[in-house]
Order: sequence, then structure tokens, then C-alpha cells
Amino acid sequence: MEENCIFCKIIKGEVPSSKVYEDEEILAFNDIDPAAPIHILVIPKKHIKSLAEMQEEDTRLISQIYKVINKIAEDQGFKEKGYRVIVNCGKDGGQEVGHLHFHLLAGTQLGEKIV
Repeated sequence: MEENCIFCKIIKGEVPSSKVYEDEEILAFNDIDPAAPIHILVIPKKHIKSLAEMQEEDTRLISQIYKVINKIAEDQGFKEKGYRVIVNCGKDGGQEVGHLHFHLLAGTQLGEKIV
């Protein structure tokens, strides 16, 4: 955990969130500034700064995140209609929080808009 990371603070319960899913390794919650009718952030509880800083031992965790994304899509009822998953990496990639996170967007026909 990183002391000044907003997502680490959400994981620790220091900052409130609207949780959608949680297990021992992964937390998912509604984005406070949604870019689609459904906009969920899915994060590992382990602090990984970005996809570019992922280590070999994180491979299983990243795979598990994608399984959780599919579970959320099914549980929330939008798996059949479709959804988009976006991972921004680094400043030029649009990453605003230095903690790996996956944007799960759904609830409308998604156009070219980039999160």
C-alpha cells in the first residue's frame, strides 16, 4: 500500500466508495466521474503503479481481474449487450491515478470517446 495513493486509501476504507465487488485481491467500485452510464473501476489491492510496472508474479492477478470483470458484467446484466475495458498507462496514456486500474464501461453504445 502507498500512503498517498487515493485507491490504496479506498482499499483501506479511509475514503468511501460505492463498492460493486470485493475479494481478497480485487476491489471494484463505481467511478465518481463516469464516462458512461455504467463506469466501474476494477483495481488490484496490491499497489502496482501501472501496467508498465507489472512484474511476472502479477500475471495471475491480472488474469483474475479479467475474470472478475466478466463476473461483474454478468451480475450487473450487461454481459450480453457488451462493454469496454480500458487500461490507461502512464501520463501520455491518460493515467491520472498512479495505481493500476481497469475502466469497465457499459450501459450504452460506446463511440470513440477515450476515458
